[in-house]
Amino acid sequence: MRRAFGLSLGALWTLPNTLIGLVAGLAGMVRGARPHWRAVDHALVFQRWPWGPGGAITFGNVILHTGESLDTACTTYSHRAGLCVDAAIRLSDHERAHVYQYMVLGPLFLPLYLLCGGVSVRNRFERAADRYALTGRGWWPWPRP
Repeated sequence: MRRAFGLSLGALWTLPNTLIGLVAGLAGMVRGARPHWRAVDHALVFQRWPWGPGGAITFGNVILHTGESLDTACTTYSHRAGLCVDAAIRLSDHERAHVYQYMVLGPLFLPLYLLCGGVSVRNRFERAADRYALTGRGWWPWPRP
């Protein structure tokens, strides 16, 4: 019961971000994007979203994904930067971490994300999402020492 209440409160808190994702997802439907609810990710996913370089981006409880399925393997930001040799991660796990981050930070997420470096290996939000995808733990971008 407490978990459901927390998830509902988080979804309400991040609603402004979710609305950004909904508008972008609905716009993508004109070009073939298909929405479906993924309960495990607590998100509405727009598959085959037609814009961007590939991969996925999360806005609140909406994930925009250019491919056919979030259940695909991808590499971590550290691996792509040549900093480590991680095992492949599932894209859905990485994006679920961002959903959790949004639900805690709400409207503060986007400014903090951009202040931390945007889409790059330097960004603590991306490193935390990769950590969560690798281990199932640690999605919070400021881990305890």
